[in-house]
Amino acid sequence: MTVDNFEEVTVSRRAIFKGKVIEVVVDEVKLPSGEMSQRELVLHNGAVGIMAVTSDDKIVLVEQFRKPLEKTVLEIPAGKIEVGETCYKERARRELEEETSYAAADWSLISDFATAPGFSNERLYLYKATQLKKVADPLPQDDDELIVCHELTLSEAKAAIDSGWIDDAKTIIAIQQWEIQCLKGK
Repeated sequence: MTVDNFEEVTVSRRAIFKGKVIEVVVDEVKLPSGEMSQRELVLHNGAVGIMAVTSDDKIVLVEQFRKPLEKTVLEIPAGKIEVGETCYKERARRELEEETSYAAADWSLISDFATAPGFSNERLYLYKATQLKKVADPLPQDDDELIVCHELTLSEAKAAIDSGWIDDAKTIIAIQQWEIQCLKGK
């Protein structure tokens, strides 16, 4: 059997929850077969992540407690995109400074990707930041965040993945991209 059209047409949407970060809805959809089904969706404005690499070739990571995982993890600096925000690089600049006290002179978009397309529309925009300098009077961290910065070599970052200290997709993708760029001499 082949399917020429995979599109599911939304017939109706029921809002379940609307918070500061996510909205949860249930869509009634018409399948390509003509049958009806339901899809539970998490709607999110998106996020930015920053692969910040120092002049001595270390990646800047932040350690913080993540309630959904009930543990402390090591991640790249990141933050959610606010409603109406369109300059994602500017959001990335602010997040890097707030979380690490670094500013970067060189920025490039590495990739943007869906974080969990089976149930969420969230996209993450992954930036590389280099030519880092500490900011004398950095933007303040969010009041509800407790963050500790770390700077790891590539081998140390890969070991942190192996140990489970790093176990989120955006950070693993960033470290893999960093390794690819190192292999290519970039």
